[in-house]
Amino acid sequence: MSETNEYGRVLQVGRPPNVSRLFPHSRALLVSGKVIDRALQAKGQAMTMAANGRNFFVIRGALMAAQRADAAIIIEIARSECNYCPVNFYNIARQVDAVCNELGITVPVAIHADHYGIKSEADLPFAKMEIPSMFDAGITSIAIDASHMPDDQNLLANIELNSYIPSWAGLETEVGEIKGEEGLSSVEDASFLIRGLNAHGISADWIALNNGTTHGLEASGQGIQVELTAEIHRHLEPYKVSGAQHGTSGNNSDKLRAIASMTRTTKANVATALQMVSWGLEVNDYGNALRDDDGSFRKVVGEGMSEEMWAKMVAYAAEKGWKGGNYKNLNLPFERLLLAQEREIRERMCKRVEDFVYPMLVNVFNAQGTATIAREIILEAGSYDLGPKAERIESAAEWTREKIIEKAKGLAGDKGPAGNFDD
Repeated sequence: MSETNEYGRVLQVGRPPNVSRLFPHSRALLVSGKVIDRALQAKGQAMTMAANGRNFFVIRGALMAAQRADAAIIIEIARSECNYCPVNFYNIARQVDAVCNELGITVPVAIHADHYGIKSEADLPFAKMEIPSMFDAGITSIAIDASHMPDDQNLLANIELNSYIPSWAGLETEVGEIKGEEGLSSVEDASFLIRGLNAHGISADWIALNNGTTHGLEASGQGIQVELTAEIHRHLEPYKVSGAQHGTSGNNSDKLRAIASMTRTTKANVATALQMVSWGLEVNDYGNALRDDDGSFRKVVGEGMSEEMWAKMVAYAAEKGWKGGNYKNLNLPFERLLLAQEREIRERMCKRVEDFVYPMLVNVFNAQGTATIAREIILEAGSYDLGPKAERIESAAEWTREKIIEKAKGLAGDKGPAGNFDD
């Protein structure tokens, strides 16, 4: 999109106050997650990528692909990823803004803090301090993930933290840890969470489910259960919540097309696949990196990083005892070394991500054209704040703390094995 008076108007009214304050002279269209969700909803049977920006090359390549596809996009980082990646809650918006200005990216981009994990009530005081600081740093959307706790505590944590999240921001909530085919989410679990939020005037933009997928390298092949997802979304229709699909890596294109066309999903997280693609590893249609019989990843000669750099990474991982999915820990120690490579190599790392993301946006997710739709939505609203999608339906009197705890006792179902299911 060329610079026009219309685009100038979109910039003027569409950027939230934290973004305008942080980047007063920027021409990048960083927007609330609500804008992205509404654009995909408006197109229908479409979802966009929430690209986990584990390194600079993923961020740059994903933005290039979105511009090429005229697709609204989300760039995100999860709380756990901040521990092993150079990208974190406090620099991700700055990196996205810089790339957008450098390359003339004009598609709307939400900056999403994914899986802001609350493992117990003891995590709440720090969260109340950190969440406003994250928005000060340019975050425009957040996922409160208290799914590790029992249903009543999950709901109560979401309610307690909501006042620390700007009302204009995109909001994701989660029920059921992402742990594959065990502990699958149910209509009752999801309804309990969304109804309880609604009773307190909270309209989530997305809900993430445990619908059969996993984070990281998919081993079982079970993948997303489309019918289960569609059934839950149908029951939640009065509350107008969209789906957020986690663990997209490891599911083939046909499965992802079904999620886009048969459910209310508008956000699809892709993390591990983008990391592997940027490095130059061979991946299949599922986005899984292919491995030799001995478990070694296959590096494509002449793609991604240099062969010399890959040899250094493999040796470092072996020294640390890192295998398979634990290669994610290489992001932090090697970012500077990867950025030190020759320009040709850096550019091909980004281009490989672009060439992976573009066909997913266009041929699988059906997201092409949603950038234009999103800009039109902003202009029609005349504001960065699109307001809640759903009106209050539930009675607050029926969802007091005491009644939430009592209602939760009636929820049955297997939550799956205990453990650490962070990405």
